[in-house]
Amino acid sequence: MDTQTYKVKGMHCASCSSVIEKTLKKITGVQLAEVNYGTEKAKVSFDPLKTNPHDLSKQIEPLGYSLEIGATAEEMGMSADEHAAHLGLNQSHLYQDSGGQAKKEKLAEVADMRTKVFSAVPIAVFSGVVMVWEILAKYGVVSEMSYVLQEFFHHLLPVLATYILFVVGKPYLLGFYRFLRYGKANMDTLIGIGTVAAFLYSFAVSAFEDVLRPFINVEYQYYDVTIVVITFIALGKYLEARSKIKTGDAIEKLLNLQAKTALVIRDGKEVEISVHDVKHGELIIVKPGTKIPVDGVITEGSSFIDESMVTGEPMPVQKNIGDGVVSGTINTSGSFTFKATKVGSETLLAQIIKMVEEAEGSKAPIQALADKISAIFVPVVLVISFLTLGGWLIVGSQYFGFSQALSFGLVSFVGVLVIACPCALGLATPTAIIVGVGKGAREGILVKDAATLEKLHKVDVVVVDKTGTITRGKPELVRFENHSDKTDDTLISILAALEKKSEHPIAHAIVTYAQEKKLSLPVVNDFDSIKGKGLRGTIDGSEYFGGSAKLIADLGISFDAQSIEKDMHSGSTPVIIATKEKVLGVAMIADEVKPEAQEAVSRLHSLGVSVVMLTGDDARTARHIAERVGIDDVVAEVMPEDKLKKIKELQSQGKIVAMAGDGVNDAPALAQADVGIAMGTGTDVAIESAGITLLGGDISKLVKAIKLSKITMRGIKQNLFWAFIYNVVGIPLAGGLFYPFFGWLLNPVFAGFAMAFSSVSVISNSLRIKMKKI
Repeated sequence: MDTQTYKVKGMHCASCSSVIEKTLKKITGVQLAEVNYGTEKAKVSFDPLKTNPHDLSKQIEPLGYSLEIGATAEEMGMSADEHAAHLGLNQSHLYQDSGGQAKKEKLAEVADMRTKVFSAVPIAVFSGVVMVWEILAKYGVVSEMSYVLQEFFHHLLPVLATYILFVVGKPYLLGFYRFLRYGKANMDTLIGIGTVAAFLYSFAVSAFEDVLRPFINVEYQYYDVTIVVITFIALGKYLEARSKIKTGDAIEKLLNLQAKTALVIRDGKEVEISVHDVKHGELIIVKPGTKIPVDGVITEGSSFIDESMVTGEPMPVQKNIGDGVVSGTINTSGSFTFKATKVGSETLLAQIIKMVEEAEGSKAPIQALADKISAIFVPVVLVISFLTLGGWLIVGSQYFGFSQALSFGLVSFVGVLVIACPCALGLATPTAIIVGVGKGAREGILVKDAATLEKLHKVDVVVVDKTGTITRGKPELVRFENHSDKTDDTLISILAALEKKSEHPIAHAIVTYAQEKKLSLPVVNDFDSIKGKGLRGTIDGSEYFGGSAKLIADLGISFDAQSIEKDMHSGSTPVIIATKEKVLGVAMIADEVKPEAQEAVSRLHSLGVSVVMLTGDDARTARHIAERVGIDDVVAEVMPEDKLKKIKELQSQGKIVAMAGDGVNDAPALAQADVGIAMGTGTDVAIESAGITLLGGDISKLVKAIKLSKITMRGIKQNLFWAFIYNVVGIPLAGGLFYPFFGWLLNPVFAGFAMAFSSVSVISNSLRIKMKKI
């Protein structure tokens, strides 16, 4: 099976997506078809032996839609393997080109809509003034029009209505035509039938006024309804299209991060080439203030890199020889050379763009009901509209007479068709998902799909690993106690000189600390490693020892064992520096708690989420860290398989569990959890490993992710509520259901206004998510 995503042309409403989806699913060889009105894309899984993209497009073209299809391997004169390689190496280029082209086409479409709307608005205003004048004149508020004016408007309005219907309203006429020819109805069909009915009735009355006068009230004509309804709906569609462009700007911003060129070294010379021509292993020079073109490893020089646009981390990160750099980030100071390790679609930025695009196009489970309603919405509304007309003619004629009943029936018939809006329902979920996923990407929170984002808002327990999530994930020198007359720096440089000979992580922590403080290390002679206890060496003629409390005890030197034991219980490892006679100082090494961990746990509690910490450390150390941070429950001394058991145990208690881990060692637990969250440290992260990926490994982003999920879901529920209420109240009101009780009958002009702005209000509510602080 081949699964591809295509841009769909010609989609104007939520019912369009249902029509396209049903048509594609009926094609032989198609296994799956998902059409998203929010993104205007179709995801299709098909058997390439039975059908192909061009056949798929041909099947929907008579209905007014088409798929945008790229060139195939055969058309490009390539083998399948060469074509795949071409796509792989130039994926970000394709995103840029297709994204830019799609936006240009969309902007051109919006510009065309704008021209038509702006030509229609003055006509609608003029028509509205005439309509209001006639209404006010009936109640004596203003004087009646003169006979000359009446005749002038009587002949002018049909001309104006004809222009509006056949030029501005062309999409709705085509919707009516396709319904008659193919039996497929969408929102355009409803508007087309309603406005054509109003126009034809009015035209018949105008043309055969004297003939029809004995049977119906020829004073009632509905050219103004045709004009104003089409104008309002066209205006609404224009505002909707303009707003939809804004909802998907996250991908465009990510695409703009990509460098256009790269400065490579070829044949010993600096050559500027297109970023799409960079090959694996090439050496690339990056100058201050320029973007890094591809992913790689620094081979020469050092600098501070601004990674905020990819990871969301605000402070530039220092990079030295051997450190990795990623495309799209900015070199703030210093020049360096790096070797390209990932190019094209392999780069982190290309993966992020792909992930965001797929997430924006995915459907949340909450959308299922709206999709089911949208699928049957148009046929049901068509039935209701004809039943409404029939009801007025049959029942209404008995109370109001045929002429008045026909007038009421036509108004209600048009009103029902015009006010019914599947678009508000269809846009409720996807627009909020697009904005939510895009906002997350800008914060360094990558969402794999809409279902994950929906699940995350229900989470009530977060399970975290201690190392790298609550703590920094590497030992550091956190405190130094000096018991001599030497300075701290002198003792640390002596200890670091000894430890430099060791490969132990604790030794590395001491040496790193000394290097960061730019301490010069003395030369060590007669070095010796005392197995399992520590080190010994001679510096400037004096013998020094560095190691554990056991080493000092074996040397027979007295020290404060109680204080050291207390520190060990709190998770610190003491490294003592001493001579044969006395202890000179104690360096406390610990995997330090991240400064943001305590606040993050507190904020999770405020969201109603409890935190469970899993760790392989001993129970006393784990409990001490948990108490410092405010964690609810601790499970210590666990093996990787025990994490899986704990997740299952929590789920058996009815908890919705999110697991935050490194995405590799915690793979079984991440898979078992309701939501798996990969904590990516820096930019070295496999973003496909979990439902949510937090770039930068910052636990505070875990809080932001849950908050984003809650804000997005709240927006979706608000959208769905108003979309449902709008249709549930609007359709009966337009149909005249309340007329016998309250005398309420909705003019189709107001129905058109309401329908036009229902979609705009839903999109505007979704765009509010952008403004929310997470």
